[in-house]
Amino acid sequence: MKNAEIGDPLFREAVEAIDAGDTTKLESLLVGHPELVRDRLDYPSGAYFKDPWLLYFVADNPIRADRLPENIVEVTRLLIGAVKREATGSAQEQLDYTLGLVATGRIPRECGVQIAMIDLLIDEGARPGGAMGALAHGNIAAAERLIGRGGMLTLAAAVGLDRMDDVERLAPAAGQAERLAALTVAAFYGKSSVISWLLGIGTDPNGYVVEGNGFHSHATPLHQAVYSGVFDAVKLLVEAGARLDVPDKVYGGTPLGWAEYIPSEAGYDEVAKTKFAIIASYLRERGG
Repeated sequence: MKNAEIGDPLFREAVEAIDAGDTTKLESLLVGHPELVRDRLDYPSGAYFKDPWLLYFVADNPIRADRLPENIVEVTRLLIGAVKREATGSAQEQLDYTLGLVATGRIPRECGVQIAMIDLLIDEGARPGGAMGALAHGNIAAAERLIGRGGMLTLAAAVGLDRMDDVERLAPAAGQAERLAALTVAAFYGKSSVISWLLGIGTDPNGYVVEGNGFHSHATPLHQAVYSGVFDAVKLLVEAGARLDVPDKVYGGTPLGWAEYIPSEAGYDEVAKTKFAIIASYLRERGG
């Protein structure tokens, strides 16, 4: 999403004030036009940013500016105050979803403000929920903070946070769906020893994480192991019976297709490309 796509001129002006960290202008707009926090922007996206509230824009997720102003915490505090005054009926929804955008975003992390924004939102009443969304986007510190602030520690979250004592404590009571989610997280991060442990207690390596879990629900553990680039993770799953012919739900690619495609993307050096080539060769040999 780009600011130019915002059809409402007043709403666009408020977003630009957020991006600039201009609290004086933003406060003036909010006082003169309280509907800015009461009404959603008409933005019929099919993705997770459909018809957003103004508060959502503090996370730059989806990425628009590729940065946040240095005073984004103060900007967020100003907006939250306006939401609590003028939009009491939707305040909880706005706080909760904004927290999710911040916790899963790349820009808050890279700008070094993710934890401070998480703390502010929770202090103001946002419910921490769980850590799976943050883990799905590689935001380990954010996931830790959410759990530390009262978020639910599931088996899958414990795997992502390397809390093996909790993994061993939670696993016996976990159903197959939760064990599969844990295995998928372990595969995503290439945690071979955890994959081995989970397989050892009878976790089925085939299937998709239940949608709504917060983690990637479109791909199997084997797809995610391929994505990690860790050969041992891939080998463990294949030897445990992970199917090589199952496509992911978004692109229709098999694990071998992923191994062949991923290194073609920008950002992978020759060492990484070699790792994926080894994985692809192995999957072909196994009938992928």
